[in-house]
Amino acid sequence: MEFKKKTLANGLDLIGEVNRAAKSAAVGFFVKTGSRDETKQINGVSHFLEHMLFKGTDKLNAIEVNEAFDRTGAEFNAGTSWENTVYYAAVLPEYLEQVTKLWIELMRPALREEDFNLEKNVIKEEIAMYRDTPSFDVMDKCQRLYFEEHPCGNSILGSEESIESLASEQMWEYFTRRYSPNNIVFACAGNFDWDQICSVVEAPCSQWRSQPVERELGEAPGGKKKKRIEKANLVREHICLMSAGPSARDETKFAASLLGIIIGDSVGSRFYWELVDKALAEVAVTQFCPMDGVGVFYNSICCNPENVSIVLGIVEDIFQSLCESGVNEDELTKAKNKVLSKLVLDNELPMGRLSALGSNWVYLKQYRTIEDDIVAIKAVTIDDVHSLIERYKPGEFTQFSIGPNTQ
Repeated sequence: MEFKKKTLANGLDLIGEVNRAAKSAAVGFFVKTGSRDETKQINGVSHFLEHMLFKGTDKLNAIEVNEAFDRTGAEFNAGTSWENTVYYAAVLPEYLEQVTKLWIELMRPALREEDFNLEKNVIKEEIAMYRDTPSFDVMDKCQRLYFEEHPCGNSILGSEESIESLASEQMWEYFTRRYSPNNIVFACAGNFDWDQICSVVEAPCSQWRSQPVERELGEAPGGKKKKRIEKANLVREHICLMSAGPSARDETKFAASLLGIIIGDSVGSRFYWELVDKALAEVAVTQFCPMDGVGVFYNSICCNPENVSIVLGIVEDIFQSLCESGVNEDELTKAKNKVLSKLVLDNELPMGRLSALGSNWVYLKQYRTIEDDIVAIKAVTIDDVHSLIERYKPGEFTQFSIGPNTQ
């Protein structure tokens, strides 16, 4: 594989990983913007804007956009997180140029008023759907409780109130400010010709005007706040525990990913053996999420309300044991094998490489091969994990619970 890079005069980074042995190619635009870059007044605009790009341009309507993708057989989509919005497609190599031109056009959308008003209802329905999904709702609310006034506490979807009050002019202003070329990365992976793809991108994208783009970082240590709300018709208790972790720029993120597996992998972890295997909880998993300047561990638990005190007591014991005794070599070896297997499997296809390629460039301005990450994971020692536990104290968590009425 061969890495390629070029930066246009307006600041747009073009990066590529050429793999002539691949049978497909993947392309995407990584926009460094998400809910953490919003104010409370426009919360949800990043996700709303992602929807609006598929509504078309001055030349294409929504139906024509879908037909254009459909003709190529592309697997395409987009996603919005707290800090990135990504537009991507995986295609046969012969259709890469056609799909790339389509994405370039869509990155400068029409944002028509009639589309805006119609999609507003779609977004509100999506918010209502996720609010009716306790496992999502509890995480969303725990994040707000943990981060408090820090912008990472903003909901990705926003609220029905913020979406309802959002004006198209506010979206235009946000788009103009955040979709600046110096805040975007164009990435390509798989079987493609670098010079050819650059010639496709350069002419139209060089016309995009750049401007200064900032992001508030700041620390977010969180706390040990606890909150519970009740919802009618629920029969299970949904619990989210959130604690601090390293950021995406911190080398200890590799040790953190392993610690998350040891604590709460879906199979074979401490949570699994003490909670799931013993039928005290239906779900008990841990996820490490590194972000820009901050990082968090999420612990998601679903159990019978009658078992809540027992489950939380065991969780406290697990975290206490980590602080006092740490982890053992067998746990670390198993965690490494799980992470390495997932890493290799995810990166076998150009679509997986595109995700890693773009993410590393957004956060680090760095190209990392699969081998680089394999070496970093294998290099993690017991002492590294113990230092991480001592530094971040995963047992000091924010807790949010959603459960059935107690009366």
